[in-house]
Amino acid sequence: MDDRPREPREPREQVKSLIAVVLTFASGATDVVSFTHLGSVFTSVMTGNIVLLGLAVAHASVSLATHTTTSIAGYIAGVAVSTWIARGFGASPAETVDDSRASGLPSHVIWALFAEFILFAGFALGWEISGANPAGWAQFCLLATVAAAIGMQSATVNRMNLSDVGTTYLTGTLTTLVASLVSPGQKTRFKLRRFGVLFGLAAGAGLSGLLIKTAAAGAPALQLAALGTALVLATGPARWQQRLTSRPQLPPQ
Repeated sequence: MDDRPREPREPREQVKSLIAVVLTFASGATDVVSFTHLGSVFTSVMTGNIVLLGLAVAHASVSLATHTTTSIAGYIAGVAVSTWIARGFGASPAETVDDSRASGLPSHVIWALFAEFILFAGFALGWEISGANPAGWAQFCLLATVAAAIGMQSATVNRMNLSDVGTTYLTGTLTTLVASLVSPGQKTRFKLRRFGVLFGLAAGAGLSGLLIKTAAAGAPALQLAALGTALVLATGPARWQQRLTSRPQLPPQ
């Protein structure tokens, strides 16, 4: 008997994988916006921001220090809010899934994703008011808003029970994927999911960069579209499982 762990193929896991990919798409799009228009800092890569903060101290750059601090503080606030939402629902990491939804995600995850969508909507409004070129206090407010949204996303995804995959910090995902691919005879678990989130990050960053260059006012639409898609997938009824995963039947011979 083959006792090796198998990659899950349940419809629920496939829906959750799709949610992870679109959320990673949002992360990539947001980092491009923040790096190009919100003070040259990140909103999801807190390791990078800590490095930039050290650089700011070394170069006595008040601007870089305040921007990195704002992003880190916003991210922390987002993680805290997501955790409070989960506790408000009496959630635990082992919470029973909701069988009425195709994703099986518990209610607190849905509400946290909805709260992230609201933050991105607020960012889009502020971005439009500032003419897609925020400065001064407007820039700091928008940076804190999107960093909080991404922080909420990171904490929420941790409660989705996605094996070996994140939607904001992907260095570990890349390391594990490459190590498994170059190991002879080793089965690469969750390979499609890992490739998917890496592709999602690059696609989000690429499309965001294109919009920033050609039509900067429309850049926030990418995050809103990604979160809207995630919410549709997360709240879809269980009968969607069959539509998402069914294969066409060949006619009888």
